[in-house]
Amino acid sequence: MKTPLDPLQYNREAWDHQVRKGNRWTIPASPEEIAEARTGRIRVLLTPKTPVPLDWFPLRNGLLQGVRILALASGGGQQVPIFAAAGGTVTSFDQSPLQLEQDRITADREGLNVRLVQGDMRDLSVFENESFDFIFHPCSNGFVPEIQPVWNEAFRVLKRGGTMISGFVNPILYAVDPDLDQKGIAQLKYPIPYSDLTSLTEEERKRYTDHHEPLCFGHTLEDQIGGQLKAGFHLTGMFEDRWGADPEASGALDRILPCFIATRALKP
Repeated sequence: MKTPLDPLQYNREAWDHQVRKGNRWTIPASPEEIAEARTGRIRVLLTPKTPVPLDWFPLRNGLLQGVRILALASGGGQQVPIFAAAGGTVTSFDQSPLQLEQDRITADREGLNVRLVQGDMRDLSVFENESFDFIFHPCSNGFVPEIQPVWNEAFRVLKRGGTMISGFVNPILYAVDPDLDQKGIAQLKYPIPYSDLTSLTEEERKRYTDHHEPLCFGHTLEDQIGGQLKAGFHLTGMFEDRWGADPEASGALDRILPCFIATRALKP
């Protein structure tokens, strides 16, 4: 009997592979970007293309001085060192050791202090209640099978009055036939919620596993947005985004509608 894939272990190894491969989301911030962050010009992405609005951050005199920040499933040397350069007290929490290493390398290069913690985004038990003022959670919860624990744990470790900003995938992206999408045809094929583990045949799944690509899970909008509300958050902001100029990812659907959503949520 074949042993089923453990998505946590598989995706941890897959993201380590993406670091070695030089995936876009594993390339550290440049010295120029870090220098800008030190002056309050904070440019980071929750979604592929559109920078996060500055008024979504808990700025203090234009910086993040003293703000306790949890970068949740946000390793890769991109956002974490920028937040630290802007004065934040930053904890990077990610399941990929090499993504965390990208944060460490970049922080060391720039003389920044960051805390690195490896773990599953659904389990933040290493942190006490109300440990953070601000949570940054980019498009990463599509790599775990269930997301209500992510929202519940984020709510627990965030202080009252704190904010969480999140990026996630519009589930319709997972409903289309990926082969036809790249040929310019947006045709529905899979039901939502979607899972690379259960929605695909073994042969279809090999298009990802043979290349050590992370396995994905297409959660409903009820779970993504309603899940935040269920955890206790109040939504205070939202925008949509597209792949943009990434030729390897952008397909027919992305030219029809935005495939990504960003939200800002408050813990009352």
